[in-house]
Amino acid sequence: REGAGTSGGVGLGSGGPGPRVYFQSPPGAAGEGPGGADDEGPVRRQGKVTVKYDRKELRKRLNLEEWILEQLTRLYDCQEEEIPELEIDVDELLDMESDDTRAARVKELLVDCYKPTEAFISGLLDKIRGMQKLSTPQKK
Repeated sequence: REGAGTSGGVGLGSGGPGPRVYFQSPPGAAGEGPGGADDEGPVRRQGKVTVKYDRKELRKRLNLEEWILEQLTRLYDCQEEEIPELEIDVDELLDMESDDTRAARVKELLVDCYKPTEAFISGLLDKIRGMQKLSTPQKK
């Protein structure tokens, strides 16, 4: 039961210290549907969590984010805190039809960068190729 609410945990005994551990403690209070008497099934719910927030995908995103920050500090020739405010939304890029539209969008975001951005853009497109969206699907 300890690891049932952790984000994406695979092992049963992985009772991490994160606050999500308490998510299923109060019966019926977690808002996960009618499941007050469903206390015996945390393993099944854990499967849903693992699928929804795949740990490998999250790790890829984190690595991508670190890479983007590193590249932007080079492009803008400044510290991380001094990078102009711009939001490169990977999910938005993944929604786009082609690499050309993705490249155009990123180029648009980097419009005030005085250094060449082509290498960064092609590197970014290579890295997001094959990634999955992390936001929950809107289809019904």
